[in-house]
Amino acid sequence: MTLEEIKKSIVGEWVSIAPEIRPSSLKNPDGSIKPFYLSRQFKYQAGDKFELLVTNNADAYGKIPLAKMLIRGHMEWKGAHPIADGAQKVNFTADEEYTLTPLFQAFADAMNQFTKGFEKWEIGKGQNILKRAFPPFGLAEGQIFEEYDLVYLYKDMMFWGARNIDGRGFDKEENRPTNLQIPLVRK
Repeated sequence: MTLEEIKKSIVGEWVSIAPEIRPSSLKNPDGSIKPFYLSRQFKYQAGDKFELLVTNNADAYGKIPLAKMLIRGHMEWKGAHPIADGAQKVNFTADEEYTLTPLFQAFADAMNQFTKGFEKWEIGKGQNILKRAFPPFGLAEGQIFEEYDLVYLYKDMMFWGARNIDGRGFDKEENRPTNLQIPLVRK
């Protein structure tokens, strides 16, 4: 597929087929990497606009939601990715919205302990962290969240990159993924 065919093919809504697991940057007391459980809902619109809703969970089955993040912004297509024929390097930039909403009291309590300059974090009450200093996510004042990722379509499934096994984010080109994550399917 050409890049234009890929863009046309992904217009619409995509969802996780099951709860997903990723390595986090946090470690357990024994030094092992803490798992990070989530589900994704993704919308792509012509003009390279996207919306991503990520729900973080405390458990592998997605029964205990901790928080949700709504990210809106733009995708920048950077050329072919060598992981598979037709895969493309893509940068996701959250330049329109980055809203965090606690769904579990312990998560809200943690946000109240580690953030300053925000209203009190409460269950179900979202706050936009776009361009704001947000230490729990490693964001500095004025910084726009961006990920160096990939997109690969196969049989009406959309794959993005699998997280680095050491928990590193996709925050720079050299951290761009080299493997595929569990796919999203059309909603």
